Amino acid sequence: MTTTNDSLRLAELLKTPICKMDGEELAFLISSITSNQQSQMLLTQPQQEEHNVYGIAGIAQIFGCSIPTASRIKKSGIINDAITQIGRKIVVNADKALELASKHLLKLYLRTTEMPCL
Repeated sequence: MTTTNDSLRLAELLKTPICKMDGEELAFLISSITSNQQSQMLLTQPQQEEHNVYGIAGIAQIFGCSIPTASRIKKSGIINDAITQIGRKIVVNADKALELASKHLLKLYLRTTEMPCL
């Protein structure tokens, strides 16, 4: 029964201007919308296929750099968790490599920026 009441209340709040809502109504509206969006995202989110690239040339393609630079990126160990190497064959999960590189760059940025003294 509460879901029906909540649905009616939500429908009424969606028609009401925000400036006329009190804090409780606004909080209910926001929580209802975000919970609905999250449940829809979980239901409709397709399984993402891994986007793999192969070799040093694949790493260069991911990062948009030259092959020597791609070789340095691989040797640096920044993207090791994204690399699977069997013999001479290198397979790189592109999405994970980009994520690892961005985390590394964020760490470098945070390390180099000075914190203001209070």
